[in-house]
Parts: sequence; structure tokens; C-alpha cells
Amino acid sequence: MLKNNLNKELANMSYTKASTVLPEKLIAEIQKYIDGEVLYIPKKGTSRRKWGSCSGARQQIDSRNRQIVKQFQNGRKIEEISDEYYLSVETIKKIVYTSN
Repeated sequence: MLKNNLNKELANMSYTKASTVLPEKLIAEIQKYIDGEVLYIPKKGTSRRKWGSCSGARQQIDSRNRQIVKQFQNGRKIEEISDEYYLSVETIKKIVYTSN
């Protein structure tokens, strides 16, 4: 499911031809490092969206983590939760011990 969401997000990305927005000198400099390939330039930090916010992946993981915490609070062992969610014991510990 996450892979499908990622593919949708990538399909929705647009691109701009470098020669229409960048000076020739800058294009020549970039070509020293990457020539004729697609280059992703992320948005500035202030305008960036959080990971998974478009695809819904973040909400799915947050929901899963709340379920994990609830199960732990209801007495389930970390090893059991780890097996159920196919996550490492260390990951489950991080989720349950760092939750609010």
C-alpha cells in the first residue's frame, strides 16, 4: 500500500525544463555532476510538507502506532506486538516508550 501511494505521489510531481529558469552558467556547473538525468530539488524548509502528508502514509503509520501503544498499555508483550506488525522489538520499544 505504501509503495502504491509513493508511486501516485511521484506521478503527481511536475518538472520544469532547467533552461527556462536557470542561467546557462549554472546549468553548465550542474552538468559537471549530473548530465542529462532527472534531478529533484526539494522545496525550501518552510514550504516543505511533512513526509507522507500527501499520500496518507503518515496518517496510516500514526494510526498503527496508536494501536501498538494501546495494545502495550492493555498488557500485550512487546515480542507479541512485534510479531503481529512485522516490526523489530527495538522499533516497538521506540513506539511505546516515546509516545505521548
